[in-house]
Amino acid sequence: MSAASCLLSEDEFLCSICLDVFTDPVSTPCGHNYCKNCITQHWNTADQYLCPVCKKVFNIKPELHINTFISEMVAKFRKLNKSTQQKASSSSSEQQVAKPGEVSCDVCTGTKLKALKSCLVCLTSYCETHLEPHLTVSGLKRHQLMDPVENLEDRMCTKHDKPLELFCKTDQTCVCMLCSVLDHRTHEFVPLKEEYEGKKAELEKTEAEIQQMIQKRRLKIEEIKHSVKISKDDADREKAEGVQVFTALKESVDRGLNQLIKEMEEKQKTTEKQAEDLITELEQEISELMKRSTEVEQLSLSEDHLHLLQNFPSLKAAPPTKDWTEVRVRPPSYEGTVVRAVAVVRAESLQLLIEEVKRLSTEVELKMVNKEEKKLFEAELKRVQQYAVDVTLDPDTANPKLILSDDGKQVHCGDVKKNLPDNPERFKRYITVLGKQSFSSGRFYFEVQVKGKTKWKLGVARESIKRRGKITLSLKCGYWVICLRNESDYEALDDPSVRLSLKSGPEKVGVFVDYEEGLVSFYDVDAAALIYSFTGCSFTEKLYPFLSPGLNDGGKNSAPLIICPVNQTE
Repeated sequence: MSAASCLLSEDEFLCSICLDVFTDPVSTPCGHNYCKNCITQHWNTADQYLCPVCKKVFNIKPELHINTFISEMVAKFRKLNKSTQQKASSSSSEQQVAKPGEVSCDVCTGTKLKALKSCLVCLTSYCETHLEPHLTVSGLKRHQLMDPVENLEDRMCTKHDKPLELFCKTDQTCVCMLCSVLDHRTHEFVPLKEEYEGKKAELEKTEAEIQQMIQKRRLKIEEIKHSVKISKDDADREKAEGVQVFTALKESVDRGLNQLIKEMEEKQKTTEKQAEDLITELEQEISELMKRSTEVEQLSLSEDHLHLLQNFPSLKAAPPTKDWTEVRVRPPSYEGTVVRAVAVVRAESLQLLIEEVKRLSTEVELKMVNKEEKKLFEAELKRVQQYAVDVTLDPDTANPKLILSDDGKQVHCGDVKKNLPDNPERFKRYITVLGKQSFSSGRFYFEVQVKGKTKWKLGVARESIKRRGKITLSLKCGYWVICLRNESDYEALDDPSVRLSLKSGPEKVGVFVDYEEGLVSFYDVDAAALIYSFTGCSFTEKLYPFLSPGLNDGGKNSAPLIICPVNQTE
């Protein structure tokens, strides 16, 4: 670094012979400047009239004249240098001395003052006094100033010694102007500021994603705590039943009761310990995510283009975390605990065994009822499958983002909105398509595969439904639909909507309509189970099959809805 701020331009006023500031500067025909006395003495002692810089030889000794422009510039330089040094000497005591961790002035000698700005052209940081030439001298005013930073050399191209002003999108690195026409000449470039804005926007998106991850984990903690509460309630209920059974017994019964309570409490402690471990792990992940969130927020607030771009790759991705989607605290089963305890004292508790047998008999009867019920559903599904119809999708009704198969049997949502004819039948806003076939009487049935999807809507709709603007999927608007929201949240859009509690998610859904009866039923085909029925409906128009595969969701919901051929259950 130079010794004074104006010395950064001093090289322009140095004679290459005496290496001092020009005295009576003159210019040679080749354009180089020297002190008049220096160049004259040089030529008087040399064998030929040679320019010391470019080595150009003059056959005739050039006639030299004082360069008035350079002479005036030298005079101003001397005056400015003297004024700056005097001002620096008189005002250094008034300015702030650089503290540890603060950027100091590179020009100050002795006590280093706090830098006010850094120059990206001079690669120097200046205090208030030494910054003045950059604010007053016309040539220096064009230099790029910024808030003071350390290691200005890092902002220069190590290969060409030029400022890093561009960002190479091809190689994802910062380059200088010479790089753009030499090593990277075929690459794509943008100004640092433009790339900075883009990366800053990505950081903001990353911050939002991290906050969402934190929120999901907090919800998971609440879910785990709720599971623990259910487990505790179950344990309390079982303990109460155990107390009621064993209070009538004598000493042996008391021992059995104590053993029963001990066993259940150990199970509960195990469950609570598991939950505590999961919560601790979740809180640790939240802590790491919040730490990353702070780092991302600080980086996104930075106005230092290069600093943001250099640190962006390491902060863009969220820290590695565990997938908590399938993590559950499984409440232990207490079923049979009382029976085992009673077996220990079976000689003294014959009546208790009888009561337990009665209870188990009731459970067996219930299982038999469920088995008979399943047979009835299988028979019902087989009956409605007799009314199977061939359904194909109508491309004239499909939202422009939907992609239909050539045979009209499959549909999924793409990422690009196609330029399609603006048919009045087409859904413009909602990711929806109707079947080509309409039904205005009798019964009809069709099946749709929903396997692998995280969101979908399925059912029938009347002909006069709204196709443009805001659409509400409800009975009064002409829709009889069930849907899957957020991977496991099933709902029937009845009036009011009904949340469906399903043992497992269906992979193939059957849709049955009895027009005259006013009935729309949905079946889990593989489980031969009824999902939901809309009853007491009043149909007065044509009905069309209704399918909505939902947005692609970054590939998570890319599986298509598939209209399947109906294979009647055996």
